[in-house]
Amino acid sequence: MTRYRPPSPKGACYITPEGEKALRDEVRQLWKVERPTVTATVHEAAKNGDRSENGDYIYGKRRLREIDSRVRFLTKRLEELNVVSHIPSDQNKVYFGAWVTIENDSGEESEYRIVGPDEFDLSLRKLSMDSPLAKAMLGKRLDDEVIVTTPKGQQSYYITAIRYNETAAL
Repeated sequence: MTRYRPPSPKGACYITPEGEKALRDEVRQLWKVERPTVTATVHEAAKNGDRSENGDYIYGKRRLREIDSRVRFLTKRLEELNVVSHIPSDQNKVYFGAWVTIENDSGEESEYRIVGPDEFDLSLRKLSMDSPLAKAMLGKRLDDEVIVTTPKGQQSYYITAIRYNETAAL
């Protein structure tokens, strides 16, 4: 019996300029800073003799594989991403990159930025455009109702504000 897992669907190929910069900075950090440090550690550990019981060597080689794998993934992903750096002409409609303030039925407000799947972070209020809430918000206008199906049932929200980051435009 195998543990076959079908490949996960690829996320959308859009990213904000800030997200692209963060991914490029991560590649640079891994390749120029962390990898040379780990390589030097592995080189020194290899000089110590028996490599089968040398923890620095074993874990260093494992970390090098992880770094190389991540750099390869990020490099390929950056090649296929489209950077969205323009602000739409109709700023009363929700598009990629918008900061959207929504209000639920009990009057609680939340603000999210709609970003690509490579840069979403709910702690920073960045919502992936592939998420159910963002999909429901895209294309809506100010004061429109947004209905999202959640495990608790259907939730409804109202869009109370839409803004775009002027500094992100090139």
